[in-house]
Amino acid sequence: MGNRVHRLILAFAAASAAAIGALPEGLTAQSAPPPSRSGVDLGALNRSVDACADFYQFACGGWLAANPIPADRPRWGRFDELSERNLERMRGILDRAAARPDAANRKIGDYYASCMDDAAIERLGASPLQPDLRNIAALASVSRLPELLAELHKIGVNALFRFSSEPDFKNASTVIGGADQGGMGLPDRDYYLKDDARSVEIRTQYVGHVGRLLALAGTPANRAASDAAAVMRLETALATAALDRVSRRDPERVYHKQTPAELQALTPGFDWSRYLRGIAAPPISAINVADPEFFKALNQLLGATSIDDLRAYLRWQLVHANAFLLSKAFVDENFNFYSATLQGVQEQRPRWKRCVSYVDGDLGEALGEAFVKEAFPPQAKADMLVMVAGVMNALERDINTLDWMAAETKQQALAKLRATANKIGYPDVWRDYSALSIERGDAVGNSHRANTFDHHRELAKIGKPVDKTEWSMTPPTVNAYYNPLENNINFPAGILQPPFYQPGRDAALNYGGAGAVIGHELTHGFDDQGRQFDATGNLKDWWTEADGKAYDQRSGCFVDQYAGFTAIDDVKLNGKLTLGENTADNGGLRLALMAYLASDAAKVAQTVDGFTPEQRVFLGWAQVWCENRRPAYERLQAQTNPHSPGRYRVNGVMTNMPEFQRAFGCAATAPMASSKACRVW
Repeated sequence: MGNRVHRLILAFAAASAAAIGALPEGLTAQSAPPPSRSGVDLGALNRSVDACADFYQFACGGWLAANPIPADRPRWGRFDELSERNLERMRGILDRAAARPDAANRKIGDYYASCMDDAAIERLGASPLQPDLRNIAALASVSRLPELLAELHKIGVNALFRFSSEPDFKNASTVIGGADQGGMGLPDRDYYLKDDARSVEIRTQYVGHVGRLLALAGTPANRAASDAAAVMRLETALATAALDRVSRRDPERVYHKQTPAELQALTPGFDWSRYLRGIAAPPISAINVADPEFFKALNQLLGATSIDDLRAYLRWQLVHANAFLLSKAFVDENFNFYSATLQGVQEQRPRWKRCVSYVDGDLGEALGEAFVKEAFPPQAKADMLVMVAGVMNALERDINTLDWMAAETKQQALAKLRATANKIGYPDVWRDYSALSIERGDAVGNSHRANTFDHHRELAKIGKPVDKTEWSMTPPTVNAYYNPLENNINFPAGILQPPFYQPGRDAALNYGGAGAVIGHELTHGFDDQGRQFDATGNLKDWWTEADGKAYDQRSGCFVDQYAGFTAIDDVKLNGKLTLGENTADNGGLRLALMAYLASDAAKVAQTVDGFTPEQRVFLGWAQVWCENRRPAYERLQAQTNPHSPGRYRVNGVMTNMPEFQRAFGCAATAPMASSKACRVW
């Protein structure tokens, strides 16, 4: 469920005798539901479906039927409903800041006003890119590439590779440099390499898109097509050298600590000292070169690529990185490929929604501070602290009772759990944007300066201790994450809203929603990636050999189970790519249920709205994942997203939980009662 972090359709069966699958007396399938006393969304239910046959349809079928996908969305789900509410709240903040700017909110108001000034943006066309286009045109040889690439990277153009800062995997209290693969315009390396008909068609459309954007930026029409072909050749070479997503899930595969001299030896054709001076990097003694083979291939590619082709590629990368903020022709072309073609979206989102998102991306903590004042009451933080403590206690009890883990490994696991910190709602210290210049009327310039500000902020960390108080998400974000290098769980204020959490609501629903998110993030510390880091965040094997094998056997059950689920048509889920998130979903909900049953609220809980407290926990989980998806989006997500679709985040988990089957009285032969249940935590 996060930046580094966060998913069944089963055959229908005859309705079982479970009472929960029946309609209450006097209520037909078409009747309006009675008012909810528990907080369960009764209108979202489809009571014509037996909960033991397809719990996702039972919990969400009414919602799915009543909520078609808006034309400007690739999907529509409960996550999106919450995101829209947060956007509306942020819009109000920004409208006020733009109209009546004060010292505290002037920058977010000016940024938003500049983004909303479509008339000014239209008049400027591609002119904001002209200085950088001239610099690219002046590139006479590869030897001058380091300085040019440094300038492009600073403003957010991720050409050829990425360079930033990161904690040292094996000394996680310190920050070192980080060099990684990059430079591709398609969503994933496999888009360049797969030979199925759909992939071939997308590549054809991509080349056309590149050519059209280059032409809009001033490339003569008779040259734009050949330049686009050159871009595809170069990016295909980068993709061929890049690690795939599953390989990148293994921390050992992406950790290769080197000195700058060793990196230089990998790429003798690229002068790293000039590049590092160009980005104004501090003195650097160590760099994690995530994929040395990629940089070896990059060196060969630079030597074999003509300067004309390299300039075409850099022009494309510049325009690609900025098209969203340029004039309408650029925005439309960008939408047509990345949203319409790749995701099946029918129309663009309103300009104000896009601009709110851009402010959140570039000035997220300045906007977030105002958001928190309006949207995150003290009670929410207090409730979350109670739930975090309860879920952590549940995981401790779970570890202590595992029959497959030896005492030695349990001791290490408990030490890691007890060392896990939590951050709830918002940072203790807000980010200082005083060094960032925002000018009303300069939308593209504001974006470039914001990128440069953040680039400098990241590089300034190198050589310093890790600041564990920093957040990797902005407060309004509807998401959460676990950071294995810091061993902490993070819950922005944006997700601590209905349907995940609501102050004063039935505790069973809050545990099924927000409590399961807490459990989800906690178990990331012990999934196939997180378990490789110790209590202090260092990449270290703290497992006995036998326990490591026992873990792999149990997690392998999830790989096989989810790889059998169909995303769409002939496209299956990638069980290896989604392993960490599936493990976290399954463990997280079980821990939330344990924590709820041990809470004071459970001691006095009663059946409400026809559902027992345990049933309401499961409904609290299921109803946050109601979603409709477009077919093109479904294909894209199956290839790139480590999270499973909502229907599998519900039904996949339920088939693995005897607690669910008992709560709903499911027969042993029911579809939601698998005889091959998977479990780690």
